[in-house]
Amino acid sequence: MAKTKELSKDTRNKIVDLHQAGKTESAIGKQLGLKKSTVGAIIRKWKTYKTTDNLPRSVAPRKISPRGVKMITRTVSKNPRTTRGDLVNDLQRAGTKVTKPTISNTLRRQGLKSCSARRVPLLKPVHVQACLKFAREHFDDPEEDWENVIWSDETKIELFGKNLTRRVWRTKNAELHPKNTIPTVKHGGGNIMLWGCFSAKGPGRLICVKERMNGAMYREILSENLLPSARALKMKHGWVFQHDNDPKHTAWATKEWLRKKHFKVLEWPNQSPDLNPIENLWRELKVRVAQQQPQNITALEEICMEEWAKIPAIVCENLVKTYRKRLSSVIANKGYITKY
Repeated sequence: MAKTKELSKDTRNKIVDLHQAGKTESAIGKQLGLKKSTVGAIIRKWKTYKTTDNLPRSVAPRKISPRGVKMITRTVSKNPRTTRGDLVNDLQRAGTKVTKPTISNTLRRQGLKSCSARRVPLLKPVHVQACLKFAREHFDDPEEDWENVIWSDETKIELFGKNLTRRVWRTKNAELHPKNTIPTVKHGGGNIMLWGCFSAKGPGRLICVKERMNGAMYREILSENLLPSARALKMKHGWVFQHDNDPKHTAWATKEWLRKKHFKVLEWPNQSPDLNPIENLWRELKVRVAQQQPQNITALEEICMEEWAKIPAIVCENLVKTYRKRLSSVIANKGYITKY
């Protein structure tokens, strides 16, 4: 049955005016081109509620009482790994029988959503304090300082690995159709190791590391690519180089090489990848590469180079512009790594 169009407020008020003038429901209906039942309903509403406006609609009562909502919210806040089944059992013991979807909907209204736990480095208290100290010390640094930093890191990209999660639209029982699958092989079918850098002005050089990297190879990569990247990015005088505390980076020979080259190095806390905005750039690259679906290692390397060069400078600029927010997030989480 088709839904009828709602009467305008003027029409409803006119019905009441005509009724007060002594006209019958049939006469009002004929004059305004309305059904007698519609006219009668408006008049009854006016007599009962003294208004023709739409009344608030009643809603079904919540299955979980406010006290129960507080209980399950407090439970998951203390232990985020609590399952919906655990919460169903807790409420059942308290005399309330609900389903798992009801639990999900209730917690969602409280701003809590079930998500996959993110894998992060195991942090010791000393690591947490170091991250917090770094964030606090640099929180008030001007944006111009971060714009004069070259950020660097290494990453591994697998040929058929889990570089990202991909969703597909498909019909029932079509989950194994080639269009709806991501091919996987043991050990990812091979991978490549990349070293890259960037600044607020755009991506710097990206290098494919052909062999197992050691300190000597790392210094060679810097020697051949760091200064050319700084020149290409038109870094200002006194620019700062960032790398993490990997043993290759902190080796005496590497530190001495950087000192002799008069490169300023940003002091960096251990186990703090999320402080480095290049992690977001790696994610951007892996998404772009996965969309190209390379079928062999050679193609994987070529596509990585092509897609890295295509990353817009504005993406890099925004990552650096929002660095203060990144530090704020670390401070708010008391030094713990947080998704940004």
